[in-house]
This record gives sequence, structure tokens and C-alpha cells, in this order.
Amino acid sequence: MRSIIVPLIILVALGLPADADPQQQPSLKDAYKGRFLVGAALNASVFTGSDARDAEIVKAQFNAITPENVLKWEKVHPEPGRYDFDLPDQYVAFGEKNHMFIVGHTLVWHQQTPKWVFEDAKGNPLGRDALLKRMHDHIATVVGRYKGRIKGWDVVNEALDDDGTLRQTPWLKIIGEDYIAKAFEFAHEADPKAELYYNDYSLPNKAKLHGAIELIRKLKAEGVPITGVGFQGHYKMDWPSADDLDAAITAIAKLGVKVMITELDIDVLPPAMQYRGADVSLNVKLQPQLNPYPNGLPDSVQQKLAKRYADLFRVFLKHREDISRVTFWGVTDASSWLNNWPVKGRTSYPLLFDRDGRAKPAFDAVIKVARGASAAK
Repeated sequence: MRSIIVPLIILVALGLPADADPQQQPSLKDAYKGRFLVGAALNASVFTGSDARDAEIVKAQFNAITPENVLKWEKVHPEPGRYDFDLPDQYVAFGEKNHMFIVGHTLVWHQQTPKWVFEDAKGNPLGRDALLKRMHDHIATVVGRYKGRIKGWDVVNEALDDDGTLRQTPWLKIIGEDYIAKAFEFAHEADPKAELYYNDYSLPNKAKLHGAIELIRKLKAEGVPITGVGFQGHYKMDWPSADDLDAAITAIAKLGVKVMITELDIDVLPPAMQYRGADVSLNVKLQPQLNPYPNGLPDSVQQKLAKRYADLFRVFLKHREDISRVTFWGVTDASSWLNNWPVKGRTSYPLLFDRDGRAKPAFDAVIKVARGASAAK
């Protein structure tokens, strides 16, 4: 009986009818093989096995993984002197078992970093040397634990404001501008063979792109061991334009670093504000007009989303010599962070697999782009 039940479970997990042949299901990782890796960001339920359906989708479709939260400072190092590696260990083991490129996210960020990191035992702000030591010890411990196993790290996350200047974070205020270089140096020291990335959102915007170019150029000139730049792909149906994204990828690649699309999703819901970034601290009250599709996405919108994804992947394929990885931020619509950001309680549809784990028209469109490129060779 078991030999019948297990295949049925897998078929359902992949969004296929029970009588379908799983060998006929196209996969993103195979479609883009030889071009770039295709990854997904995982929450703990996927790699611990409690969400078997999403785990099967990940195994079938992706060859790179990023953790949504378990390696962020507040989770892995919640208190002074105490680390919690239970979930990170399971995450890495999942990736190794399934022969995936494993990414660590993230080492230095102003969000989801406990307040104590920047304070002494009396609650007073740390000095430069003390905070540098704290940063060093954290990176040495976390990166060192997974040396040779986690292949790439988002070392510094979102250090730039939208105008391209350095964000006024506690890291910058206490340490100074070289905190970014120091973070990369510490990570390289902990694992000399790991790829090391700078990761940020809204890079197709000209002001932020200019700031990123200046930052990366400065780091490279100083000999800082930076491997690549992650474009957080939290995009809209009308932003960025294909031309602006094309230009931004070109500009960053010219600096001699790899490019990754690190957090790809497309928001089909009405904008809750004029802001187009991805600042996780934003919160807007739920209103009916901001949640127009609570019971399902109309086919007309499905088709527009499919076209939008196809347009983006044509840009990615154009830059396949420079792009090493495209990672979706989540596995299915059900687990997307956009259900709760910037408006809690919305029903969002930003990914390639729907709430039931079934491939959407956008999935077919992305596969078709890859096949079209192969036929054109």
C-alpha cells in the first residue's frame, strides 16, 4: 500500500493531478540549467519536514536555498553569549541532503538585530571597538560553524537609503563607514572560500543605484573580498521597467562582481502607499480596497502576472553571463511575506505556485522563456 500512497502525495505536492506522470512536470532548475541557479527562500516548516508539500516542491523545482529568518541575528544569537543553532543546522542539512547551493542570510543588518547588540550591560551605547568585537565574534561563530557548507553569505543587508547615501543605522553611527568593509573582512576570515554578497532593494532606482555603484567601487578599490551584489527583487506589476532593470544589472556587473536576484516576488495588489521599497518596519492598516482578491486571483490578472514574470526572466537570461542565481522569496503564495507586509491580513499572489501548491500561468511563462531561449540558439 505504501508504494501507492507515497507517489500520490508527491503528485499532489507538485500541483499535478493524481494520474499525471511526474516525469513530465517541467522544473525551473532544469529549464535554466547552464544559465543560472534557481532558488527559493525557505521558512522553518519546509526544511524541518512539517510542510511536506512545500518541501517536495522545493526538491523538485529548485537547486539553491536561502533561509527566510533562522540565520538572522535575533534568531540565531538572541542573547549575549547564547546561540541557537537548532533550526539553522536543520536548514543546512536539508540543503546538503538535496544537493543544493546553500545561502546564509544575513550577517549584518539594522533590522531583526536585538537592541542588546549595540549596548553594554548597563544599556549604554557601545563604543566602536566594542561593537566591532561583537560583530567579529558573531560572524566568526556563525560563519565558522558552517564553513565549507554554506557556500554564500549575504554579509551586509540594506546599508543604503533610497537616495543612495549610507543608512543611519547603529552600525554606521557607532563604528563608522568602514563597518561594511569590516563585516566582509570578518566573513572572509571565517570562511575564505565562501562567496560574500551585498544585498539591497530598489537598486533599479537611479539614486540608489548610483549609491550602490559608489559603495561597491570603493570596497573593490580597498581590496574588500566582495563576490557579488544581490538585487532584492521585490517588484511591482509596473516597476521596475525592463529597461531600468537591464541598465541596473549592466552597471553593477561592470564593477566586476556577480549579480544575484535574491528575493524575487511580484506584488499584484493595489499599492498601500507611494513607497516602492521593502522596508520591513512599515505597517499599513487593512482596508477592503487594498485586498481586492480575497477569494482568488481573476484569470485576467493571472495572465498579466505571467507576462510580467516572462518579461523579467527575459532580462535575466540576457544577463546570464553575469547573473549566477535567481531566488524567489518563498515557495507558494500561502507562505509569502506579502500576505502581511505592508498590510497585515491581505491575500497576496506574488509567486509561481498558488496556495494549493499548483503551478500558476506565471510558472508556465517562466518555463516558456527558457525553452524559447534554447530554441533560439
